[in-house]
Amino acid sequence: MPNTISGCAIAKQIVRSGTSPAANYRAACIGKSNKDILNKLKMVEEELDETSHWLEIIIETKMLPPKRVMPLYEECIELLKIIVSSIATTRKFLNVNS
Repeated sequence: MPNTISGCAIAKQIVRSGTSPAANYRAACIGKSNKDILNKLKMVEEELDETSHWLEIIIETKMLPPKRVMPLYEECIELLKIIVSSIATTRKFLNVNS
């Protein structure tokens, strides 16, 4: 990342939002109840969505070459799709709509 105020700020945000999904997913795997598992999966979804947002900004503003960022962005979107699917499956299992 560029050594600028915005570059440093976005880098810090990505470190936070990009590492949080793994910890929250791990917490979901040992959830105390089905609803607890669902809540933790929703946190994973939110953090992945935030990470994709920051990666989009990096791509759109050309802070880094797209060739370096696109693989990370694509992986983030794939993980987001998996988690959204897991949330839908869990909701069906719990018979919960929202």
